[in-house]
Amino acid sequence: MIFTTKAEYGVRLLVELGRQEDAGPISLKAIAEAEGLPLAYLERIVALLKRSGLVESTRGAHGGYRLARPATEITMDEVVLALEGAVAPMSCFVDDRDEGRVLCSHAADGHACATKLLWTRVQGGVIRALQQTTLQELVEFEPARVPAPVFAPVGPSLPVHSAA
Repeated sequence: MIFTTKAEYGVRLLVELGRQEDAGPISLKAIAEAEGLPLAYLERIVALLKRSGLVESTRGAHGGYRLARPATEITMDEVVLALEGAVAPMSCFVDDRDEGRVLCSHAADGHACATKLLWTRVQGGVIRALQQTTLQELVEFEPARVPAPVFAPVGPSLPVHSAA
């Protein structure tokens, strides 16, 4: 099961908003620069997150984006659903958005698929892992990056002696 860059960048965007949760709205440009992500793509991703009620925006000179709820209340299954749609382990699984799950397309043919049990279990495991992971856990997992200080050499460099 492979998630697209939409999910990866969306989660990274949310983690950055989670890190700055008490700082007020953060500009998308600042997030793009901090994460090294393309701004135009983030604009499309944040629109999906906003539509799903995960982020909210403020306009104006000091505007930007912030989490719509505390990071402790946002689970990764919500995020993946907002960005990727239903989790489907195989291409023969069809999206059933009304039920929030995927169905085996072979069932419509009247054939029982021998692997349906396996892929249903895989899907269930992935969904449980996403449901049990909060945004706050991801924020705490990787602390905010502090830029490394840049030191310019001062004076002549010391000779290096080798033991020979």
